[in-house]
Amino acid sequence: MAGNIPPNLIEPAAAPQHFVPPSTRELRAQAVHRLQVGLFGLCAMLLIVGLANIIMDRARLVDAEDPIQQVVAADAKPKRQVADPLADIGVVPAADPSPTPSATGDATESAGTAPLAQ
Repeated sequence: MAGNIPPNLIEPAAAPQHFVPPSTRELRAQAVHRLQVGLFGLCAMLLIVGLANIIMDRARLVDAEDPIQQVVAADAKPKRQVADPLADIGVVPAADPSPTPSATGDATESAGTAPLAQ
């Protein structure tokens, strides 16, 4: 087994390899290939944008003409406002402050300021 040495599949280069410029046929084939890839990509993007546009139009159409929403809105129970427990106990100010009625009805007396006497 040790005596069997596989033959070289690639012969070593005896002389230096020189650059061979591509022929006009190869250059034309590369240009056609690039053109085909570019046109395919352009068509794919056009197809994706068109499909997205159709989906968005259908979604707008369904949202605009849905009569069941009016029936559901009329039959629905009124929702109670979201409670803010921190504002209820006075830790933070309320997001929608409501004016508190004063006992006397005069805003200047309830704030603790009296009109100046002359």
